[in-house]
Amino acid sequence: MSRVQLVGLDFGTTTSGCVIASARLAHNAVSGRQELAGIREDYRSDLVFTPFDENGLDSARLQDLLDAWLAAGRVGPGKVFGGGALLTGLAAREQNSAALIELVRSRLGDALIATADDPCLEAWLAFQASAAALSRSYPDRWFVNFDIGGGTTNIALGKNGDVVRTGSLFVGARHVQLVPGTYQIVKLSDFARGLFDHLEINRGPGDCLEATEVDAILDFYLELLENSLTADIEIFSQPIARLHQQVAFELPPDARDPIVTVSGGVGELVYAGGDEKRLPSTTFFGDLGIDLARRLRRSPHWAANISRFVPACAGRATVYGLLLHTTQVSGSTLFLPEPAMLPLNNLPIFGRVTVNSTEGQIRDILQLVGRSPLGGCVQIVAGETGAPAVGTLGAQVAAVLKAIGFPRDRPLVFLVKENIGKVLGQYVSRWGSIPLKLMVLDEIEIRDARFVKIGGLHNQAVPVSFYGMN
Repeated sequence: MSRVQLVGLDFGTTTSGCVIASARLAHNAVSGRQELAGIREDYRSDLVFTPFDENGLDSARLQDLLDAWLAAGRVGPGKVFGGGALLTGLAAREQNSAALIELVRSRLGDALIATADDPCLEAWLAFQASAAALSRSYPDRWFVNFDIGGGTTNIALGKNGDVVRTGSLFVGARHVQLVPGTYQIVKLSDFARGLFDHLEINRGPGDCLEATEVDAILDFYLELLENSLTADIEIFSQPIARLHQQVAFELPPDARDPIVTVSGGVGELVYAGGDEKRLPSTTFFGDLGIDLARRLRRSPHWAANISRFVPACAGRATVYGLLLHTTQVSGSTLFLPEPAMLPLNNLPIFGRVTVNSTEGQIRDILQLVGRSPLGGCVQIVAGETGAPAVGTLGAQVAAVLKAIGFPRDRPLVFLVKENIGKVLGQYVSRWGSIPLKLMVLDEIEIRDARFVKIGGLHNQAVPVSFYGMN
């Protein structure tokens, strides 16, 4: 069977990188599902500093990097099956960030998701790549993964490999850029300027930070991070803390004393810090990443976990998450009368329908899809119900579609976890008598997201990627 390619691209505040892999579509004899098997890493770029110029992101240099990576990975036209590209942290807040996303799409077409500033997706991906396997080894324990990069810390709470809550802080190594080897300021982010005003640090580019001032900055960062573990959210009543809060995160009552892991660029330094000789000299990277890593290792909230629980891939968690965990493969019993309707990009997810949904609830969701110029997606939760219940649900949906006069030119996609795609599609379309641009993709894990990207048909399977995570 021919192999497909997977591409992961991560453009962050500090560094950017690419990983390209190949895999084959296979049937899992145990689960009965279609899956990507035999995943083999074919190319991994060096991490490079994300290029900036006076206009923000340096588009010309980024284009050269992207083309060089794709050439080195021998990415062929039509071969990319899935993966993703993320623009993260402070890089995602640059005015020309949309141009980079369009550049990726121009090179890779509709094969993978490409999005900027999606912190909950970043948190989910980092957990899956770095902490999920570890958490499955301790299925009764809660895990919190902090993905700490140059501009943001994305937080994910999970248990037994499943993420249940995410959040994000504007805490990272590169809000204060420095001359490498010194504490002389080169550049401050808007968040750093706000923090300097709050701490009464009267410094700017060209000035050198005193040791007490560095400590005050790190103390503030640690206070925000540690409050994520203590469920003390009173700190966010302060304006300076709210400034640094991108997506609120609160530890639920039953998740006290979680196991803590760290990923991202700072995470890599944290685990390297077990042997101080492995750490570069202070401000080697021109930021506070090494100082922050050292402080985390000394913190009583973190030290015991860091020495005992080491995640899988700290420094490249997001890019490996994009590569390995973004794309799901539909079952082979999908309902797809019109394969030419694929691919579908930026398809909104309007809600969920279950076997217990009322006619009014179903109507509300389908009317929203019908009003969307792009069409839309609905997640179906059938549970362990048998064929009669599936038939009843399909007939109920069909009746609503007919009653509201659902537009026949509007894509309508149902995503189902169970292996019922073809039969549900037949019931909903009344065996083709209702003219619809309908597709039912089964064996897809339900995720709490706002958008889905659906690729083209390949060997009777379809790649499905979620983004805009809630």
